[in-house]
Amino acid sequence: MFGYRTHVCRRALCVAGYLVSCGALLLLFYWKPEWNVWANCVPCSLDEADVILLRTMDDFKKYLRKKVLWARLPAVSSSRGSNAVDENSIVYRAIKKPDLKVRFILVQKIKYVWIMSEKKFQKAGALEENLSCSDIHLKYGSGLTREDQATRRTICGPNTIEVEVAPIWKILFKEVLNLFYFFQFFTVSLWISENYLEYSIAIIFMSLISITLTVYELRKQSINLHKLVEAHNNILVTVCRKNGDLEEMESRYLVPGDVLVLMGRRLYLPCDAILIHGSCVVNEGMLTGESIPVTKTPLPCVDSSMPWKKHSAEDFRRHVLFCGTEVIQTKPPAHGLVKAVVMQTGFNTAKGDLVKSILYPKPMNFKLHRDALRFFMFLAVLSLAGATYTVWVYTAIGSSVGRIVKEALLLMTGAIPPAIPAALTTGNVFAQRRLKKKSIFCISPDRINICGQINLICFDKTGTLTEDGLDLWGIIPSQGNCFQKVHKFSTGHVLSWGPLLGAMVSCHSLIVLDGKVQGDPLDLKMFEATNWIMPADVEDLNTNNNNEEMQSVPTMIIKPGPKDSPGPAQGISILYQFPFSSALQRMSVITQVIGENLLTVYMKGAPEMVVSFCKPETVPPNFSRELEYYTFQGFRVIGLAYRNLETKDPDEVGSLIREEVESNLEFLGLLIFENRLKAETKPVLQELNDAHIRTVMITGDNLQTAITVAKNSGMVSEDGKVITVEANGPKGSHPASITWKAMEDNEKNGYGITGNNAWEKYIDTESGSHPNGPGDYHFAMSGKSFQVIVEHFSNLLPNLLLNGSIFARMSPAQKSSLIEEFQKLDYYVAMCGDGANDCGALKMAHAGISLSEQEASVASPFTSKTDNIECVAHLIKEGRTALVTSFCVFKFMALYGMLEYIGVLLLYWQHNIFGNYQFLVHDLGITLLVFITMSLNDAFPKLAPYRPPSQLSSPPLLLSVVLHICFSLAMQTYGFLVVQRQSWYSSTDIHRACISVNESFLGTLSSTNVSFNSNMTTNGTVHHGTGNYESFENTTLWLLVTANLVTVAFVFSKGKPFRQPIYTNYPFLIVLIVSLGFSIFFIFADIKNFYTLMELVCTPTLWRVHIVIILFVHFSVSFLVEEIIVENRALWVLLKRMFRRTESSQYKRLRNTLDKDPEWPPLNKTVYCFPARGEPDGNTEGYYNPAYDGTEEIFTEDNWYKDDQILDQNERDCVTYL
Repeated sequence: MFGYRTHVCRRALCVAGYLVSCGALLLLFYWKPEWNVWANCVPCSLDEADVILLRTMDDFKKYLRKKVLWARLPAVSSSRGSNAVDENSIVYRAIKKPDLKVRFILVQKIKYVWIMSEKKFQKAGALEENLSCSDIHLKYGSGLTREDQATRRTICGPNTIEVEVAPIWKILFKEVLNLFYFFQFFTVSLWISENYLEYSIAIIFMSLISITLTVYELRKQSINLHKLVEAHNNILVTVCRKNGDLEEMESRYLVPGDVLVLMGRRLYLPCDAILIHGSCVVNEGMLTGESIPVTKTPLPCVDSSMPWKKHSAEDFRRHVLFCGTEVIQTKPPAHGLVKAVVMQTGFNTAKGDLVKSILYPKPMNFKLHRDALRFFMFLAVLSLAGATYTVWVYTAIGSSVGRIVKEALLLMTGAIPPAIPAALTTGNVFAQRRLKKKSIFCISPDRINICGQINLICFDKTGTLTEDGLDLWGIIPSQGNCFQKVHKFSTGHVLSWGPLLGAMVSCHSLIVLDGKVQGDPLDLKMFEATNWIMPADVEDLNTNNNNEEMQSVPTMIIKPGPKDSPGPAQGISILYQFPFSSALQRMSVITQVIGENLLTVYMKGAPEMVVSFCKPETVPPNFSRELEYYTFQGFRVIGLAYRNLETKDPDEVGSLIREEVESNLEFLGLLIFENRLKAETKPVLQELNDAHIRTVMITGDNLQTAITVAKNSGMVSEDGKVITVEANGPKGSHPASITWKAMEDNEKNGYGITGNNAWEKYIDTESGSHPNGPGDYHFAMSGKSFQVIVEHFSNLLPNLLLNGSIFARMSPAQKSSLIEEFQKLDYYVAMCGDGANDCGALKMAHAGISLSEQEASVASPFTSKTDNIECVAHLIKEGRTALVTSFCVFKFMALYGMLEYIGVLLLYWQHNIFGNYQFLVHDLGITLLVFITMSLNDAFPKLAPYRPPSQLSSPPLLLSVVLHICFSLAMQTYGFLVVQRQSWYSSTDIHRACISVNESFLGTLSSTNVSFNSNMTTNGTVHHGTGNYESFENTTLWLLVTANLVTVAFVFSKGKPFRQPIYTNYPFLIVLIVSLGFSIFFIFADIKNFYTLMELVCTPTLWRVHIVIILFVHFSVSFLVEEIIVENRALWVLLKRMFRRTESSQYKRLRNTLDKDPEWPPLNKTVYCFPARGEPDGNTEGYYNPAYDGTEEIFTEDNWYKDDQILDQNERDCVTYL
């Protein structure tokens, strides 16, 4: 961000420049806003600036010019400050006193206000993130005054997500100002001045069609997006004022700090809000892609200075109601209403973020676009060289300066085909349409090309690789710290009443909606197995009744069903719920048996997490062994626990702290769920493995379950070895450590199970043997270990990621971090998940694919309506097709420009050029049709075991373009020189070649000949001003170029292995056949009127046959070179090895290094990270990170004590214990 102040003299000079240049300078400033700022302004500090120049932090370094604006507050009394809820908020710190004005800028729909005291711009329209839980409750919990709200509305702006339907004239104006159309305008003006009238009209007509279609599409998108957001901009909401009054108002008037009162009716939230009283159930399908009810709980009112998000850690979302999500049900507290404090408004909200991602898609730094720019630079240099040649040729014959300039510009514009930018996107357009037919929707088309380079895919497990709906296999009760006999529900036996059944019927987040129990599939399966019921009438009564007396009634009652064993007659009431959190890996509820005073806490979650809250004496000693037994078989295991609360007053439930409630529990047992793979999972993973695309699992489930699913799905091959990596952070005097342990399949394992059902077990390999073959191993680790490795062993992280395939118990933040670490190794990473806990990872990946019923969600750039991973293979195939298509069309357009460039260069030697209709046939008759139809090839149904090139500067593509330019140069030069050596050739009499063949033909053209000769100069050259370009050289070169365009299109149109063969693209095939037929017709036709129209001259039949032979030889050489050399992957691999070319990707270089390391991977080893002297023990900062230590050495047990002195000197920080 840079500050500038408008300078009067500079501004006056620029205005004069606008007038002198007839607006050209103004247009240049439109394209380059930074030049506009630099020319009109002088640098200054931000507080003095009236213009702000912003530069993006990505590789593009794009500049944005923003005008500093002022907003004046309405006249207020001096007591305004005393009425403010928080005078230290951004809103009030932004007010300039005593002027009562606010200075701000607008950047991509977001308002940033100037904070004078801090000398910086800060985002308005959101509550401060440093507010604590108590701040939100005490400062904002009672609402805002009307004066305070008016002030905030003036500064923050309206709570609307407005996407204006741009007027057609405005869209048209912006489109016409595109550099491409200005280049077209300049080119057409030049052609018209040279009497190329018909050709110019055709170009203008084509451009008008293009502009019309573009304006229509942009207008249509604008209308659709406007309709998407407009309906939620004017919702009637109820707000609570500071004096306690309730007021109904339109949602557009909401400001951060307002208190929303949710009255129980269904409502689409118009803003992001923090729930402070009561609880609600919402549908977050728009946000996460997961259309199941989500329970939201109030933000606790704890006396802490810690920011509320940090206090809630990664689960702050459970307190937030997001804009665009639907409130299904509200559950008021015992005394009061359901209230939420408005957190963010307008485009600051979650929904606003989605709309912004559509309006301002993130630019992708792709090598293809950089190389295209370099190619343009090359063409520009080439055109300058041609212009120099033109000046020399026409100066030699004494042409006027005006004529020389025109001829030079004609050559320069011909060398740079203006349609090349469109060639880079044409593949994306058709690929996007094909993806839409497969129910895959895209809000960022630029990423489709990048999908063609994907070489690593991360998958969520539950709901992505495995079925959403789990089957409850059984339950293992625990009694007296011993596991009991497995109770299988398939037998039809019902559990008897007790704490275990109480946990199953109450510890869930299910709700009754429209008379049907809905919620998480796991909770549903668990509840259905109990044969209890959730009466809809009780749920509806308490949800919709706002009477104070009824609010003390429990919000949910669970009753025994008719098929259940005898239990509590009236059922169980759920008084309070701590919802499930992926970061905490648990949920709990406080319940009360109706008719009794005892309150009971039930907990459900990850077994390891649940056990950590239980009394040790209630946990069976063989807990770990039993857990491994089932998780190794791929079952999903859930732990249950409970305890009775000391308090018996239900009114005190809301004031209980979660940490106190969830303590000293008694372990109840394990729930066993079958986690079945989706039918499509294994075939798709096999296809990806065959294509040499790495697959990685990132899940929140148990590590052993994840390993088994990876084995069963084929993500880990049958011969692949799994190595678990366990890392522990420093504890007291114990340093951080990382341990590798091998897992193998034995015919007979420690559980006494043999044969095909044997599962993995830990083994002690004293010999330290390594997996068979380089790379034939897979690392598996938990989220906790991953975090420790990132913090203390970051030098080992790249090595581990190279073969890391299974990451379990990963939090949402860790998923995002892992994706980023993979990208640092130069992987092109895709992420596929159901959107529930994967939003960050889906956004971070190069290609995020959300399995959702929504057409677009905040979660990712790609959304698939099919609920399986087949969409991943489709997306990669279409990405590769789009990428190869872009290369094909780009190469063709480049060759098209070079073919005409070479032809014009040769004709300039004779002071000649191609004619009007000759250019017309090339541009519209052949090139345009080829350009459009070449992109219609569908994706090849099978993924190739390698990726297409990602850049134009790759040796095969570069060689292809260079060789074909050379072949065309040789062919045209040969035709140009050889035709002049023919016996019938004449530079003055262009009809003598056919005298002996057709006397009448000469007679009929005698008048034309006279006219032609009158236009010839004394040295036999042609003046362009007459529009007559007939010559033997012109005819020969035009016929060669015309047929060459067709053959080059055929040679460049690639089929297998990334696209369907050319014969499947019927429109393109028809265009080629028809174009080739016309080319042959042009060569052998001897029609007077036609030749006159096309400005061709008659040549002997033998010369026409000679032209066909030249074309056949050229085509044969081009085709063979393309197939044998350019497309010969084995040849390029061999050349790469011969020249020992260094790998460009970091992960490839690292793999080559590790493959040569006999000590990698380490087995049954532990590496320690010791604290540095002089740093406080137990502090993370007190540990050296090996990644930043220049010296590194591994110490074994033998020299541990010998080298104690070295350790004391802190010259080494890593110790390996064997």
